[in-house]
Amino acid sequence: MKSTSSFFKLLFMMLIFITEVQATTLTIASYPNFDEAIRAAIPRYEKLHPEINIRLVSLSFYDHHNAMTSALATGAGLPDVMGLEQGFIGRFVNSGGLEELSAPPYNALQYQHLFVPYTIVQAQNDRGKLFAMPADIGPGSLFYRQDLLAKAGISIADMTKSWNGFINAGTKLKQQSIYLVANASDLKDIYIRIGLKPGEGIYFNQAGECLVRSERFVRAFTLAKQVRDLGLDGRLQIWSNEWAEAIRRGRVATQMMGAWFAGHLSSWIAPESSGLWRVSQLPEHSYASWGGSFYAIPKAAAHKSEAWDFIQFMTLDQSMQQEAFKKLDAFPALLSAQQTPHLDEPISYLGQQKARLVWKDAADHMPVIMTHKYDALAAEVIRKQMDLVLDDNKNIAEALADAEQQIVHKVKR
Repeated sequence: MKSTSSFFKLLFMMLIFITEVQATTLTIASYPNFDEAIRAAIPRYEKLHPEINIRLVSLSFYDHHNAMTSALATGAGLPDVMGLEQGFIGRFVNSGGLEELSAPPYNALQYQHLFVPYTIVQAQNDRGKLFAMPADIGPGSLFYRQDLLAKAGISIADMTKSWNGFINAGTKLKQQSIYLVANASDLKDIYIRIGLKPGEGIYFNQAGECLVRSERFVRAFTLAKQVRDLGLDGRLQIWSNEWAEAIRRGRVATQMMGAWFAGHLSSWIAPESSGLWRVSQLPEHSYASWGGSFYAIPKAAAHKSEAWDFIQFMTLDQSMQQEAFKKLDAFPALLSAQQTPHLDEPISYLGQQKARLVWKDAADHMPVIMTHKYDALAAEVIRKQMDLVLDDNKNIAEALADAEQQIVHKVKR
């Protein structure tokens, strides 16, 4: 009996050894907290695919995208799957370093009708070729501290009637030593995403013409300047320790971001503020897309077939999309995943508010936003000019003219 038991034990160990020897390691590169969706999916995926071991490599947001840019340029350190954020998708789609997913054997455009329409467009180049699959979207929202507004005698309805109403509310908050926003540039960041016309991206139109001198940018800069001049912002750099600490301590009343910000608030920025935050649509009945995440395969990836299988699992599997929605408030790009009773459930962190219905309404109103390979470059130029306006009182018209000149010059190089 003992020898029989030993035999089966040996056989079992050999099977494990053989499985491990044959297993393929699939390397996935991502960033917080998009990486959480992958981390949560690994046990289920590896159970379904015992021949695959997943190695997740996660860097900070900017470090990750810089590392992926270098990896595509040099071929060193390439993952099999890379996560990409919406603000960088234009650069990577036009890099020439990604697999074309609309071509065989992927033929991914057959799934186009399953996704929020504008997400597919964002991952296409100007010839309609698809290079990444959308995972989640970022319906732009106004996150606000209900208790701080109540203390200052402000109703969210009055605050969001107009952008002027939003700024006027800031003067009441200032009397309570509360910042309206962490940084005045928050208003610029959200307003340049509002009211885009068909065929427009944030910085470029479909013909590749620079749009930073349009009325959209003039008003975005003007609103930000008003907030700074009235002393309503904390002059805090987003994602800095000081920024997080101010939010944690209740020094900032509002933050405009995508739906995914709820997950950041509850998990690491201010978990102790559960029940104090709420969500609203943006002022003046505005809608904007703020962020979104994609998966792509480098042309020189070692395991393209396995990478594509994993990407399909993360983007086309309704249950996986809904799990990320439930755990991380990563609003699904997959339309069927939005049809869930979970949408109607209250969120305890947001004071039992049914906030996902707010985000769904925003998602239904967001226009198609074109991306451009120089979006990240244009964003950096605009950010610097905004700082000059806010900190050095540079004339807005002059700042936007300089921004246009710099962007056009760099695009032509």
